[in-house]
Amino acid sequence: MESGFRFATNADVPAIVSLVNAAYQVEKFFKIGERTHEGEVETHLQSGRFLLLEDERGLAGCIYVELRGERGYIGMLSVSPDRQRQGLGTRIMAAAEEFCREMGARFVDLTVVDKRTELPPLYERFGYRITGTAPFPAEEMPVRMPCSFVTMSKPLMGGS
Repeated sequence: MESGFRFATNADVPAIVSLVNAAYQVEKFFKIGERTHEGEVETHLQSGRFLLLEDERGLAGCIYVELRGERGYIGMLSVSPDRQRQGLGTRIMAAAEEFCREMGARFVDLTVVDKRTELPPLYERFGYRITGTAPFPAEEMPVRMPCSFVTMSKPLMGGS
């Protein structure tokens, strides 16, 4: 794994929550409340892993990665607001995809909220393609307006 990356432990949960919530402030226009909480991150750690990017300034970014058979799933890509637009998100995505590839995944999937119209074109530049839509769990994540997910997928070349 590239220098600066490591997998999260339970001790990292508060830092992950803080980082994700700071990075997702951009969603306040449609989302009510914070993006995540300690219970959700702890639950994710039971089914997948958080890949953390750290440097001398501390936690710079993270991403959730889960293996689902021949498919990897990534979510909660977060870069500290004061560190955005420095290529860290690209590095984190590449590390998450490499982990999925190393674990035998042939594809990687992600979802974005349809209100974040800037995201599908961004992920398309990384090789993802829109595969459909999925319902948004508004009962779990309260929103100010109707939302749905845009599903995206990418084949991983060189997988085992």
